[in-house]
Amino acid sequence: MTELSYRTALVTGASSGLGRGLALWLGRRGVKVYAAARRRDNLVALAQEARALGAHIEPVELDVSQAEATLERVRELDSACEGLDLVVANAGVGKQTHALQFEWADAKQVIDVNVTGAVATLSAVLPRMVERNRGHLVGISSLASCRGLPQNAAYSASKAFLNTFLESLRVDLHGTGVRVTCIKPGFVKTEMTASIKYFMPFLLEADPAVELMARAIVRGEDEYGFPWPMDRAIGLAKWAPNFLFDAVASKVL
Repeated sequence: MTELSYRTALVTGASSGLGRGLALWLGRRGVKVYAAARRRDNLVALAQEARALGAHIEPVELDVSQAEATLERVRELDSACEGLDLVVANAGVGKQTHALQFEWADAKQVIDVNVTGAVATLSAVLPRMVERNRGHLVGISSLASCRGLPQNAAYSASKAFLNTFLESLRVDLHGTGVRVTCIKPGFVKTEMTASIKYFMPFLLEADPAVELMARAIVRGEDEYGFPWPMDRAIGLAKWAPNFLFDAVASKVL
């Protein structure tokens, strides 16, 4: 297995799903991975599995919704490893927020994790990366960020925020040694999607989804949406007039 140019990486939301898979993928290729999440038992199990494969994954108990603590912990990790080469803000929640049964507590949780937590994770060592003139910041967004999807006001908006945040960082960092990548998955079979009752087109298993994400990160893509049929369909939806989008989307779920 080919080793990567990264020496060290931080992956949040690594206790399950895409984050767990990505941490293993990187670890098996010679990267020292700090796997961060709230569920320590899951992280310890991940580290043990990695060790059996000859990979080095270090569990980091972290709740990214606690922004100040996240900033401090990520900076501590950066100092301990003499510079994180790759930071992946993957932690996320996907609670539904239907306008007819809107719950502020659900919306707040989505914003605290998907917006505030992601920004804290990505910006914690940004000044240090700029000073070192190296590093790679990756945010895991979603194809659901394209427009305001039904029953998902908070989630769609949180991922749209992340898209724009990453794009502005990318523009500001143009010409430096710091790269920025925005990954936009479609439907993937994980814990997050397990409770979804409606039809999920082009649903991917976690392992091939991780492979697609990881390869896009290594290539240094600016933006990468997958699977490609869903990405193309979403691209068309972005240009649909509101009257048409509203009429179709309101009947989908």
